[in-house]
Amino acid sequence: MGREVSESCVESLMIEMVSSYCDRFYATKPELAARRIEAIGYQVGHQLSERYTMERPRFSDHLEAIKFICKDFWSEIFKKQIDNLKTNHRGTFVLQDNRFRWLSHISLDPSPDGSDTSASLAENKVAQAASMHLYFPCGIIRGALTNLGIPCAVSADISSLPACKFLCPGLFICGTYKGLG
Repeated sequence: MGREVSESCVESLMIEMVSSYCDRFYATKPELAARRIEAIGYQVGHQLSERYTMERPRFSDHLEAIKFICKDFWSEIFKKQIDNLKTNHRGTFVLQDNRFRWLSHISLDPSPDGSDTSASLAENKVAQAASMHLYFPCGIIRGALTNLGIPCAVSADISSLPACKFLCPGLFICGTYKGLG
């Protein structure tokens, strides 16, 4: 029962943080809000990875660290492993979560007048809101990877809610890893 309360509190805190930075602190500067939200996520990810690897030996290569993020780290935060880990063979890893928990509360409200224009505007608004909510987990991943000795940028791609892909460019390991098992 304790975990259910904790999960709802973390999700509520994240929603309120994004709302505060986007609507109050940096209402006219969304790029500054995004940077600040990502920076908070970075600190959280750095500290969590430190805590979760305290009893482990250092990882011998980048692939071990990436697998740790996809299996153990993700499971601690989201109670499930990453659904898929791929690379484009040019140094970019793609971590795919088909039901990303923190996007499950974002939905598209049907257009009141049923017009295509209203539906298009609503979809655009949902996409903007979802992207603001992804700066925090991108920061968490970047902070965790940096703490594990893999400094990189992390971005997110939303194809259809609540599915999400996190892209980590600049890592040079070849192969496609499914199931991570």
